[in-house]
Amino acid sequence: MAAPPLTVIVCTYNRPQALRAVLAGLRDQSRSDFEVIVADDGSGEATRIVVESMMPSFHGRLRHAWQEDRGFRVAAARNLAASRAHTPYLAFLDGDCIPRTSFVHAYIRLMDPRRLIRGSRVLCDEALTRQIESGEVQDPHRWPLDQLRELRHAGRINRIGPLRHGFVDGLRTLASRLRPRNWKLLRGCNFMVPADAYRAVGGCDESFEGWGFEDSDLCIRLMNHGLRIRRAAADACVLHLWHRENDRRFEGENLARLQATLRSGQTRPARGMQAQEGSP
Repeated sequence: MAAPPLTVIVCTYNRPQALRAVLAGLRDQSRSDFEVIVADDGSGEATRIVVESMMPSFHGRLRHAWQEDRGFRVAAARNLAASRAHTPYLAFLDGDCIPRTSFVHAYIRLMDPRRLIRGSRVLCDEALTRQIESGEVQDPHRWPLDQLRELRHAGRINRIGPLRHGFVDGLRTLASRLRPRNWKLLRGCNFMVPADAYRAVGGCDESFEGWGFEDSDLCIRLMNHGLRIRRAAADACVLHLWHRENDRRFEGENLARLQATLRSGQTRPARGMQAQEGSP
């Protein structure tokens, strides 16, 4: 059997029911030639139970990379998971972003060693999020477009455009090709990168602790390495569950780090994947 081309890295911290919905979406993908690593930034026992309960349905394709809880360290969690991946491409998802069943197929079709692929998201409101997490409404990764239109009309999701195929989606993709160096277009909750390029730039900069800008810093360094951004089509769009605003006490420090990267044109981080190399 051929080795899978893609690892989906799911970043999480103490949202086990949201994570369960995300893993259910990955379990039910239209193709199975990929692996999943949960990049766990120090969650408790409930998250471990969710991951282990889902493992049988992935038939050996799901793993759990946990690090000690020392505050918001998503950059280090991503690097830890990436160090344990053995595929040529890495797709990153947040643990509250539910992929449609076509998600993996959409990304595999777009694999290109010169491209950093960004996916879109649709935001769910708090009430809908609670219903999904409680199991009151099920299988959001399978919801048909008509149901999503109804949710948009009711104000339960913020938009429907990124989920629709056709002319408008094509225009969005074309417009993105005119801005292949606009780092502001990429969000860390949904993107794909060649694994060799991720490692060549040292992965995420682990100097970024607390909320903010570690994904933008990575994007800029990947572009300095020669990659260009391309938009993924509607199939790779995710449903982003509601959450409270993150603690932004380190936002100013992280913004200063980002601005230093913009000025320097560097590719390597202050503190990157070398801290994780050799992990089992």
